[in-house]
Amino acid sequence: MVIFSIAMVITGVTADPNSSSPPTTSTSSILSSPVGTVTGALILSVAFVLGIPGNLFVIWSVVARTKRQSVTATLILNLACADGMLMLLTPFFIVYLVQRTWIFGLIMCKVLYYFCCANMYASIFLITLMSLHRLVAVVWPQHLAAVSTRSTVVRMLVLVWVLALALAVPVPVFRDIKVINNRTVCDCLHSKPKYVVMQYSMETVLGFLLPYSLILLSYTQVLLKIRRTRFQRRIRSEKLILIIVITFAFFWLPYHVVNMLQVSEELVVSVGGKIHDMRTLLRPFAAAVAFVSSCINPILYTCVGKQYMRRAGLAFMARLFDATGGDSASRKSQNQQHKTEENEGLREKESETSTSVNTSINIKAMQVQNGK
Repeated sequence: MVIFSIAMVITGVTADPNSSSPPTTSTSSILSSPVGTVTGALILSVAFVLGIPGNLFVIWSVVARTKRQSVTATLILNLACADGMLMLLTPFFIVYLVQRTWIFGLIMCKVLYYFCCANMYASIFLITLMSLHRLVAVVWPQHLAAVSTRSTVVRMLVLVWVLALALAVPVPVFRDIKVINNRTVCDCLHSKPKYVVMQYSMETVLGFLLPYSLILLSYTQVLLKIRRTRFQRRIRSEKLILIIVITFAFFWLPYHVVNMLQVSEELVVSVGGKIHDMRTLLRPFAAAVAFVSSCINPILYTCVGKQYMRRAGLAFMARLFDATGGDSASRKSQNQQHKTEENEGLREKESETSTSVNTSINIKAMQVQNGK
């Protein structure tokens, strides 16, 4: 009941008044429960209390305490900013739960949910960039310097944020407020079924399936490369980013499964009623899990970087990020060392060949002189 209350507020999911099948739940019954809404507000408050200082600590660690801002640290900084932005919106949803009605007006209804969706896109795109960067660092280290320049990283980050903000535009287009049983709710209203299909298919394909396909391909190549090399200990970055990737998938996969159920409801009319009941039941849980994910990453960094706590104190997270950046430098130096060794080997062979030729010439010259 509590999770259901949280997610109904976050997603604005309500019973469809035009649906022929009886709805399984309604926003009015959820928001009219004082116990459910107050307890839900407490859970969101806990997420807020953990998420705001946690993400601020990550931002401080990267900006103020890292010795060298690597590409991975820069991407983690942007991910913390995205998660922190979402956590800043939490008080509005807490008030929504406590008041059991939307009191912030139409503009805030559109803006708040717009930034929630933009956060989803920005987070997955940043994680995808982390994975692609590790792919280059491990599989093609000779190209690492070219893709790690400040100008290249800045351009990629600008592209990520512009794409995230652009792809979230359908949310404010379809969001509206309506009154149900004397309670105002903020909900997505689609005038035609094709708009439902467009919005939720776009979220799942561009915000999950396509990025995760790139992530899986990248890590397949990375792990194969690590297994074939003799530098298998230097995988701090891979472990950290892999944990972030798996955690993000764990929290967001249910949300996108429900998206596809809602699309199927519009496309398969014959079983639309059954799908409606299923996705109405699952949507609240999926949305709540996805929302709470924004306070998890700082906890993950703490768990991964606990080995640095005793030596570095409050700077332990900065040392963790320095270590992830050091992996790339190590691979680069290893690659350069291999090239140097190869060049030295070639020079030795050339020297030996030259010596052999000179010796042969000297022997022939002595033979000619003796013949005379």
